[in-house]
Amino acid sequence: MKTIRVWDLPTRVFHWALVVIIAGAFITQYLGGTAMDWHFRFGYAALALVLFRVAWGLIGPRYARFASFLRSPATIVAYLRGRAGGQHSGHNPLGGLSVLAMLAVILLQAGSGLFTNDDIASEGPLAHLIDKDLSDQVSWLHAQVTSKLIYGLIGLHLLAIVLHRVLKKRDLVTPMITGDQVVEGDALPANDSAPVRTAALVLMSVCAMGVYGVAHW
Repeated sequence: MKTIRVWDLPTRVFHWALVVIIAGAFITQYLGGTAMDWHFRFGYAALALVLFRVAWGLIGPRYARFASFLRSPATIVAYLRGRAGGQHSGHNPLGGLSVLAMLAVILLQAGSGLFTNDDIASEGPLAHLIDKDLSDQVSWLHAQVTSKLIYGLIGLHLLAIVLHRVLKKRDLVTPMITGDQVVEGDALPANDSAPVRTAALVLMSVCAMGVYGVAHW
């Protein structure tokens, strides 16, 4: 057993920033009124973060890459049946699937928000590009479908954290704070150097500027 850097700083910042932003988006949605301005801002931030994470999943360090944790259906089934023994550095097969699902649903939620309207005073920056009936349908999807899917995925995520802690005696939260994880065998550490962090900052800036441009179309 040894302790290595598994989660690079950009991945950890993305994770906790998304937690805050999703919470802010849901709170401001229920407050309504002038808080909807902040709801849209949280939505833009979520979209920029998810776009960053998708790109980081392709070019980021070892354990942040999709290739390191996306597994075949057969492997996921074997893991659920307890046949994929050993400790997994980073995300396990089921955790990798949940990451993909969360990113996809949040991308759909934030993307659909660009085309929504509330029939009162608020509408997404791209709502004018589609007709009112389609905007109403997208608004229903945004408010009634994808938002509830996010609730469900968050619940499953929290349940998984608790079950790992209780049944497997494995702490999933601390490594996402410190970046370090106790692993078995000859697992290699992730590259969390200054150049990697600088590259992530540049990439995040590009994603943020892109979303800002769309928001002010």
